[in-house]
Amino acid sequence: MRVHFIAIGGSAMHNLALALHAKGDVVTGSDDAIFEPSKSRLKNAGILPEQEGWFDTKITTELDAVILGMHAKEDNPELIRARELNLKIYSYPEFIYEHSKNKTRVVIGGSHGKTTITSMILHVLNYHNVAVDYLVGAQLEGFDRMVNLTSDNEFIVIEGDEYLSSALDRRPKFHLYQPNIALLSGIAWDHINVFPTFENYVEQFKIFIEKMVNGGIMVYNEEDPIVKQIVEEATSPIRKLPYQTPEYSIDNGITYLHTPEGEMPLEVFGQHNLSNLSGAKWICQNMGIDEEDFYEAIASFKGAAKRLEKLYDDKSTVVFKDFAHSPSKVKATTEAVKSQYPNKRIIACLELHTYSSLNSDFLTEYKGALDAATEAIVFYSAEALKIKRMPEISQEQMQAAFQREGLVTYTNASDFHQFLDQLDLSDAVLLFMSSGDYGGLNLNEYVTKL
Repeated sequence: MRVHFIAIGGSAMHNLALALHAKGDVVTGSDDAIFEPSKSRLKNAGILPEQEGWFDTKITTELDAVILGMHAKEDNPELIRARELNLKIYSYPEFIYEHSKNKTRVVIGGSHGKTTITSMILHVLNYHNVAVDYLVGAQLEGFDRMVNLTSDNEFIVIEGDEYLSSALDRRPKFHLYQPNIALLSGIAWDHINVFPTFENYVEQFKIFIEKMVNGGIMVYNEEDPIVKQIVEEATSPIRKLPYQTPEYSIDNGITYLHTPEGEMPLEVFGQHNLSNLSGAKWICQNMGIDEEDFYEAIASFKGAAKRLEKLYDDKSTVVFKDFAHSPSKVKATTEAVKSQYPNKRIIACLELHTYSSLNSDFLTEYKGALDAATEAIVFYSAEALKIKRMPEISQEQMQAAFQREGLVTYTNASDFHQFLDQLDLSDAVLLFMSSGDYGGLNLNEYVTKL
């Protein structure tokens, strides 16, 4: 096939481009800005656009398909040209479904945990040399890229994102996959710019269940009351398999999973990760991996990139970074670190920079999210608020939202960086939580100085 990507530089889009290129398709693309690591990876594959920008001359009748990224708007000149030529235009999830419609589709959904659960499943399958197609939202150790597509593999494992598909397709991505096997990990209101009420957000997960193939299998976290309610109330002809957090213990900074064969040390930790592990086990068992083989493989799982990723550890000082930025993820991550290191000071640094997290109406969702930290710091850029044309947020508003005594806030990047340089990190865990970069902070350079 000859496939053109409009907005090839995105995290998911460039990985799909690399996967199709590896499969033997002829891949071209455009974008108005391409950053690392996408830029180097596309260049190494020989499919990096010669120059940034949109060029409608790239859109010709020789193309078999155009894949439209979420970053591209409706007035994109390449999109306009593709529509004029009546070319087949796919959103990202539409293309994935088209590729996988004759495969067994395993889709992992939920407001939180889906990347980790998908990563756990892929780690176990890879450990036992079970080849599958896949789509995951983070780079994994032992995998060249985040997307793999073949003609031969029976299964495809998909991280099912609930965000919108494209400028032309306003459906949540996971509505398009129609899973044979699915998992729901938890539901906590997110993406309020798209789903303005909690009820509207929950409705998307109900539709996800309805879209399952008749006779399919739904694995669900029964400890989440919303998930439990919508799955158990669903009238679709599907098999429902609940899971819950397994028994575990923590000894001297190591988490042990209690299994039928005895206690097994894990590389990951935290109640939420143990719950994720339980869900992943059910999925793997329904893909043909027995319980004993699952335990053997999961013992070596170290986590997905930016999910409680350890950057530094000299016994006295430990530094983690985590992608957490929504309220439920922040709370779970902070509590996990506190449980793992009960005798250390926990210094939690949270950056708020997404539309939802900086919305004054949504801020109250963060109540109690940082309570497990010894010291709680929130950084948000006053400049970013101006760029997003959002109203200023005062320190008092932030304090009222988190209801965390002693909360420290920074709105200037240089002041926050200076604060970090002066921190006493003896006998402490420093936890960075963000999907951004704290106003240009290079965490690798920071830990090198430590």
